[in-house]
Amino acid sequence: MPESPAGFVVADNPAENQFEGRLDGRLVAHSEYELAPGVITFLHTEVDPAFEGRGLGSTLASSVLDEVRSRGLQVLARCPFIAAYIRRHREYADLLLRTKLTGSGGEPAA
Repeated sequence: MPESPAGFVVADNPAENQFEGRLDGRLVAHSEYELAPGVITFLHTEVDPAFEGRGLGSTLASSVLDEVRSRGLQVLARCPFIAAYIRRHREYADLLLRTKLTGSGGEPAA
C-alpha cells in the first residue's frame, strides 16, 4: 500500500455514494460507487488536476480496496482507474466478483 501523503485522509461518504480523499480538509479526490448486497461497483475515480502526480489516486484506491475487504464485499471494477490499480496490485484480485457468465467482474484483460 502506498504511504499516505501527510494530511491526506480517505473516508466513505455513503450519502454521496463515494469515498472521498481530503488533503488538509479539502476534497481533492473521490471514487464513486454503487452498493448492492455483498457487492460494490466502482464507477469513476477522479483526482483534482491541481493535485495530480502526488500519489493521491493510488492512496485512494488502496484505501478503498482495504475498506472493501474489511467489509467482506466483492468488487465490480467498472472504473478504469480502479480496474488498472487491481491489475497492477494483484493482492486485491481476490476482491473481484467472478461469475460463470462474465469471468472477472469488470477487470479489463491484462
